[in-house]
Amino acid sequence: MIRKIYNILLIVLFLPNILFAKSEFLKDGINLFNKNKFQDAKFKFEQDILFNPKSELSYLYLSKIFKKQDKKELEEQNLNTVMLLNPKNEEAIYNLAKLKLIASDFETSKKLNKKLMSICNNFCNKSEKLKIEIENLSKE
Repeated sequence: MIRKIYNILLIVLFLPNILFAKSEFLKDGINLFNKNKFQDAKFKFEQDILFNPKSELSYLYLSKIFKKQDKKELEEQNLNTVMLLNPKNEEAIYNLAKLKLIASDFETSKKLNKKLMSICNNFCNKSEKLKIEIENLSKE
């Protein structure tokens, strides 16, 4: 009985610290990313994902880091994960469409942009410009 009370007491004391640490990893990662400290930011986002495997923002920022490092395959993997977690994440859809366009995958880029246009709130202008870019490049 005493052991049970002791275990409950430990959980009550340490759970808030663990929950606080989880949110701090994401916040620290974003701060480091904004300071162009990409390796340190990457580590923080990975820590956040360990505690919160559904951290859409951490995956999105990881994709941005890999974009800056020109690691297209890792960028795409993280964008796909964001879209699995939230199929309506406009930034992920847009970035993946741009990535596919760079890879000359016009059909996929067009499909992604069409999806973006159907749900857009913040990326409507970018989506329109991307549509024109896809059309122009696919003609060449």
